[in-house]
Amino acid sequence: MDNPQSQQLEVKPAVLDYDDIRKMIPFFDGKEKLCRWCMKLLAMDKVNKIHADNCHTPGVPFVQGLLKDLDITIKIKNEQILDNLPEGGFITVSNHPFGALDGIMLIKIIGERRPDFKVMVNMFLNHISAMRPNFIDVDALASDNPAKRAVSMKGIAEALRHVKEGSPIGFFPAGAVSKFKWTWGVRIQDRAWQPTIMRIIQKLNVPIIPIYFHGHNSPWFTFLGMVDWRLRTLRLPAEVFRRKGDTFRVSIGDPIMPDVYGAYDTPESLGVFLKDKTYSMKKW
Repeated sequence: MDNPQSQQLEVKPAVLDYDDIRKMIPFFDGKEKLCRWCMKLLAMDKVNKIHADNCHTPGVPFVQGLLKDLDITIKIKNEQILDNLPEGGFITVSNHPFGALDGIMLIKIIGERRPDFKVMVNMFLNHISAMRPNFIDVDALASDNPAKRAVSMKGIAEALRHVKEGSPIGFFPAGAVSKFKWTWGVRIQDRAWQPTIMRIIQKLNVPIIPIYFHGHNSPWFTFLGMVDWRLRTLRLPAEVFRRKGDTFRVSIGDPIMPDVYGAYDTPESLGVFLKDKTYSMKKW
């Protein structure tokens, strides 16, 4: 089994620099000083520095160094499950309350035990080049752009092949960070889990480990998401550094075998079942 950390890849020290941003947002073309001011305001300069400090060790070692530099501690409930992971291919499904830190923590939690672990992420996070050994990128917005659709189709094919060859993969089936919901007793929760991911899970037919990340981003982040998802995305770096020195709680569920979840024959019913299973661990 190939170790993804041994694969050759091009790692750029900066996550996003001026050239990247002006291509993404043409408004900044020719306005380098304004762009750099905005990057500092959004803590992108801090993201670039911490990435550059750790990018010489891509993959799981990069994630370990990143969390160490952020002085982040992870407390795990039912950690014994991680010491008895299924052999060969399996799947993790998780809620997505943080939009970045949960993916980073997930790679550390599973990747330390299985370095061949990969997580399906949106194309924006693929800019974190030092984490690409553990990423499979797709277009989470299901864009009609042919180029982005091609990336998604390639990502889905890679995910299927990865697990069938005996390696584990992680999904955040909501496809986007958790949002505010007007539901009694629940304020911030994932949207419905995507049928596309559920179809992939049905095809793979391997054990599933539910993982619940406790907590959520700041009220300001949530408010920006209600205004425009792009504003919320730009806020993500600041949310990461806001949690410097914090302790995060993560709950691990018992593996769910194919003969159990196979009873849910539609992607929609499977999504509800797996989401409920994951959120059943919200009480620490």
